[in-house]
Amino acid sequence: MSRIDVSQLTFCYEGSFDNIFESVSFSFDSDWKLGLIGRNGKGKTTFLNLLLGKYAYQGSITAGVVFEYFPWQLLPEDMEVCGADLAERMKAGCELWRVICELERMQVDAEVLMRPFGTLSQGERTKVMLAVLFSGDHEFLLIDEPTNHLDQLSRETVKAYLRRKKGFLLVSHDRDLLDACIDHVLVLNRCTIEVQKGNFSGWWENKRRRDNFSRMENEKHKKEIGKLQQASRRARQWAEKNERTKIGYDPVKAHDRSISARAYIGAKTKKMQSRVKQIEGRIEREIAEKEGLLQDIETTAALKLFPLRHNKKVLVRAQDYGLCYGEAPFLFDNLSFTLEQGERVFLNGKNGCGKSSLIRAVLRRVTGERDAQSQAPTEQGVLETASGLALSYINQDTGFLEGSIDAFCEKRGLDKTLFCAILRQLALERVQFVKPMEAFSEGQKKKVLLAASLMTPAHLYIWDEPLNYIDVFSRIQIEELLLACRPAMLIVEHDKRFRDKIGTKVIDL
Repeated sequence: MSRIDVSQLTFCYEGSFDNIFESVSFSFDSDWKLGLIGRNGKGKTTFLNLLLGKYAYQGSITAGVVFEYFPWQLLPEDMEVCGADLAERMKAGCELWRVICELERMQVDAEVLMRPFGTLSQGERTKVMLAVLFSGDHEFLLIDEPTNHLDQLSRETVKAYLRRKKGFLLVSHDRDLLDACIDHVLVLNRCTIEVQKGNFSGWWENKRRRDNFSRMENEKHKKEIGKLQQASRRARQWAEKNERTKIGYDPVKAHDRSISARAYIGAKTKKMQSRVKQIEGRIEREIAEKEGLLQDIETTAALKLFPLRHNKKVLVRAQDYGLCYGEAPFLFDNLSFTLEQGERVFLNGKNGCGKSSLIRAVLRRVTGERDAQSQAPTEQGVLETASGLALSYINQDTGFLEGSIDAFCEKRGLDKTLFCAILRQLALERVQFVKPMEAFSEGQKKKVLLAASLMTPAHLYIWDEPLNYIDVFSRIQIEELLLACRPAMLIVEHDKRFRDKIGTKVIDL
């Protein structure tokens, strides 16, 4: 076991005018199973790159271990190379027998190492890279979002695998994965950084209690400050009124006043002024104690959604429906279901079982357009949608987002003011609005697509893996919105906790 110490770390990207980290210090042990939690754009992936030494920074990071990062950035030509040969490129000195042993622990046949990497499913690629990652010794592993795009079964396999490991820092927004795999949390709060023992749920409960206590303390200090300010004003008025009586008086009204009264009045005024200073000192102390109480409280604004009401109850109907591409076997067949108004229907199944293909088939029925980049499928059975259906669609891909927010809004016909207001409610900082979207984190790009969908009135909302890279706070925020507004939705999403909370129907493909 060794210690990893971060001291007075300050960093910002070249050309940027806002620091991602500013004079932060903390430490953790290299044998911990550490979960890294924070809002999108708070610098989680940036911190991993700083540990890897990719950027210059101020301050110091000291560690007695070597860092390894997941996932590796692969080139297009790497997709033609078999996994066994690619393992050595990913990790210098990698021993194939160790990789095979790790694959067996994930219940994956070693045969996948003999196939071109590009022919593997997303889940198989993730498992091969994890096996390569854990095939070494005496390394501290930096694991960045390992379950994005993985189906539920693959997530369970990765969860069980990581549960048996130690000595890693895991970036993930999957609450079930964090609860199952970590024993400490490293949290990038709004203004501070904290390290705490326990899993996500333990930290979340502690945070709720701490935030409630801070709010109550803040209210108590506000009331006390109000009372003291009122007392200060009253004492100051008394002192000023009394001071004015020192010089000049009406001998008829104050016939019993002697010449020594002036000294008495002056002493009384001085005492009152001293009391005013004491009260002001107490006010300053109360304000000082109040400052910082709310600095790390994550407040989530209530989002709004305006689903349209269709004149038909059933919006989508499938009867003995099947779909395939070319001469390949059917992805699924004999599929029957209905999607009615107010239902939130989740498509569930392994990677490659046809979830996104079914979504595209529904989109074709509504828009009449075909995806120019994909082969036209062969279909059987019935797939119908209500006439005049208005859709709001989120694609799982964010690679097409580029340029300014102004250009994005103009292209989609969105009101920029409202669009930016929704992004602010999703905790996107204002400084991001002037940056090109290529500079956004993956989570921030997803929020752009979510904001565009939320402000588009629709009968049916179709979301294809909308929560990839989205932080925990925004996930909870979106859950509350969907439970309150109850729109009709067709969703592909592998976050089990999200699906269990808002889903009304699950279709297994």
